[in-house]
Amino acid sequence: QGHGPVCVGLKYIKGWTPLVDDPDERDISYRANFLYRANETARSYGDKIKQVSVVLMDRTREILIINSLGEVAEDENKRVVFYTEVVASDGNILQRGYESVGGRMGFEIFEKNPPEEVARKAAQRALLMLSAKPAPAGNFTVVLSSEAGGTMIHEAVGHGLEADLVQKGLSVYKGKLGQKVASELITVIDDATLEHHNGSFSVDDEGVPAQKTVLIQEGYLVGYMYDRLSAMKEGKSSTGNGRRQSYAHVPMVRMTNTYIAPGKDNPEDIIRDTKRGVLVVKMGGGEVNTVTGDFVFEIMEGYMIEGGRITYPIRSAVLIGNGPKVLQDVDAVGYDLGWAIGTCGKDGQGVPVTDAQPTIRVRSLTLGGTEV
Repeated sequence: QGHGPVCVGLKYIKGWTPLVDDPDERDISYRANFLYRANETARSYGDKIKQVSVVLMDRTREILIINSLGEVAEDENKRVVFYTEVVASDGNILQRGYESVGGRMGFEIFEKNPPEEVARKAAQRALLMLSAKPAPAGNFTVVLSSEAGGTMIHEAVGHGLEADLVQKGLSVYKGKLGQKVASELITVIDDATLEHHNGSFSVDDEGVPAQKTVLIQEGYLVGYMYDRLSAMKEGKSSTGNGRRQSYAHVPMVRMTNTYIAPGKDNPEDIIRDTKRGVLVVKMGGGEVNTVTGDFVFEIMEGYMIEGGRITYPIRSAVLIGNGPKVLQDVDAVGYDLGWAIGTCGKDGQGVPVTDAQPTIRVRSLTLGGTEV
């Protein structure tokens, strides 16, 4: 009495972002050099390049959480995101190319991902699509390259494994815990502990340490992602997926770094063993119904496969299907793994995430095209 508050028996957690090239120690001219290099590279591809947009963002996010459970948690997250978008035209049509890199790191990201390389991929993708043929329509075997990132697993499957949506009856995976929901080749993991990834952190926004959570194990649904509230409703523990955009938003169940685990197949053999189908190298945006699992995704870069060979590029194509059915129809999983960064939106909040997948083959998916 008379001595002010005293903290006894607190559990303390502190996290930080290990950096090599701290953005806080660099000036604007240092940043501008990365933009200049990417812009010059993209425009060097000729007169068909009509527009180049280059964006570099570095952010520092600090959190301090003190709760009634006697827990104190601090975390500092520094992230860098860099992307180039290129618009090309041959006088008749416009095509877009996009490439991005980013993660929980400093400007050392450019050691493995030079601005010139990011711009080159975006420019070449835009120019390639100018020569692409209109995509055919119909059902095809589809090979999703590891370069496509994890758009499919994030949108068509990941959201349905968030416990709050499951509890509200807004997930196709409600009531299926312990059941076979995918091919035995499929294992799905959410892991916030991975170093340097865009969805990584030391503690979530409720003070729970980052965790690795297996969601689907060799085809069987073995768990959901939980925040504290959804976990309390089931008498379980949070999986460290309680995230929010800022202090002005409520925490909710969110993905972190979500991926399909690599398999044993050679990616080149997967294509060689496909008589006729579609190779998706880069996915665009799309929509998904978490209640049914139905989705529509744009193909930003795709090719026809004929006789086990990649033949010609296609444009104006979308993939139409159902998330759970896609996972059940996977018959090959490569030993590679490709990552893609993004900002995941849910209930008006955006949080940084990473998605990944190996090269996978789906027996049949509907391709929406314009070829007549």
